[in-house]
Amino acid sequence: MTPPPGPRYLSARALGFTTAAAIVTSLSGLPAMAQEELTMFFYIGFSVLLYLIPAGLVSAELGSAFGRQAGGLYAWIGGAFGKPVGFGVMFLSWIQAMVFLPAGMSFAAAGVAYAIDRPQLAHNHVFVGVFAVAMTWACTLVALRGNQFSAKVAQAGFLLGTALPGLVLVALFAAWLLGGHSIGWEHTTDPAVTVQHDGHDAPRWLPAIVGLAGLAYLGNILENFTGVESQAVHASELRNPGREYPIAILIAAVTSAVLFALGALAVAGILPYQQITLTSGVFDALRTGFSTLLGIGWPVLILGALCAYGTFAGALAWVGGPSRGVLATAHDGMLPPLLQKVNPRGVQVNILLTQAIIVTALCAPYFLVADVGTAFFLIMAMAAGLDMIIYLFLYAAGIRLRHTRPDLPRPFRVPGGRAGMWVIAGIGFAAMAFALTTAFVPPSQLPVGSPGLYVLVVAGGAALCCAAPLIVRCFRKPSWAPAPEEVKTKALGPGAVRTPS
Repeated sequence: MTPPPGPRYLSARALGFTTAAAIVTSLSGLPAMAQEELTMFFYIGFSVLLYLIPAGLVSAELGSAFGRQAGGLYAWIGGAFGKPVGFGVMFLSWIQAMVFLPAGMSFAAAGVAYAIDRPQLAHNHVFVGVFAVAMTWACTLVALRGNQFSAKVAQAGFLLGTALPGLVLVALFAAWLLGGHSIGWEHTTDPAVTVQHDGHDAPRWLPAIVGLAGLAYLGNILENFTGVESQAVHASELRNPGREYPIAILIAAVTSAVLFALGALAVAGILPYQQITLTSGVFDALRTGFSTLLGIGWPVLILGALCAYGTFAGALAWVGGPSRGVLATAHDGMLPPLLQKVNPRGVQVNILLTQAIIVTALCAPYFLVADVGTAFFLIMAMAAGLDMIIYLFLYAAGIRLRHTRPDLPRPFRVPGGRAGMWVIAGIGFAAMAFALTTAFVPPSQLPVGSPGLYVLVVAGGAALCCAAPLIVRCFRKPSWAPAPEEVKTKALGPGAVRTPS
């Protein structure tokens, strides 16, 4: 008689590359890194060492401790500070995802503009705004079909719309170097990215620190490395989590850093500094590379369409992920019955529709600000600021739970006991607090207009977003809490999976 098969374990390599794929969801962040020229290595190093690794380790401990509870951040933060705080952070995560979506969709708009051979549309703020709104509703309709269908679209999107164009871009840059063509960062005189050396301009390796404005891109670049926590719940599926998960995080950190660095270097090397734009820099580099090296332009049409599809696929994760966590808070009576509804596939239908309406409103900067790059950065700064606030709570929760619930089963633990958690989470907390201060400072590299207005919009918008869950909490009614059987009925549908709590 054949013995029953044993449990199936994930390998550290598989989890590491899956986590890297969750981080590198599109190429939209490459131009922001490329605008920093060789100082990008400072920002990438900061992001990996002081954010990605600490966030990955702390998230793994929390994910393994609360892996059987629905809600993700809601369960993690709620376990440390109580359900009201967990609701506030989960709600803020949902808002942050909504703020981020318009920025990501502007990259897809640029991809479509190049796919139809109308590259000037990538800088037309009305076209970008209309496209972002249309794509928001398209993502929502796909998400309503269920998580399994969305996952298939997302997986294909990463391979075809992110990995393939990224490899082509890097290959073009390698051919550019071998062909002896002019390197973009070698002919730049901007003091933000160059320094005088023996009477000649040389690329900077460290940012020009003349104030926080010189570091304003830190939050924007840091935002590209978010997503490591999305795979932390799988730490308990490793054969030896304590030994293998740090290896998985190291694989994810190195892979994502190398991919971002190579892609950003390609953009910075092919394009002159003044021609790098936040929304279309990748496509401008592809067009310049193909036209100069091969005398053709048609591959850019295909790659533009693929990048647009890849961004669409990545946006699906932002559309469906945090909103699923909000559903868990709704089933705990934190939100009104209208937002507790799910369709026959178990999808949070009214939450998704509400989200689409709000994202549509958040696309307003594209219609109000003529410079698409400035509007893009404005939206990204708000999203980055909210993300950093969330991670501050994440690190604080990791430390607090080590003291208040030391006996909580944790298949994975941050190495070093309590001291190790204090060091790892403390480093992450300090890095996030510093990066948060830079998120609300106008960048010296962009024409943002009035610095006061910039700070008012970004900081005021972040404050309003942080106040939203408090306002919802004030209006909460006892009648919002559904009966246990009602929760079970709503959460389950044909093909849906409900995580036991």
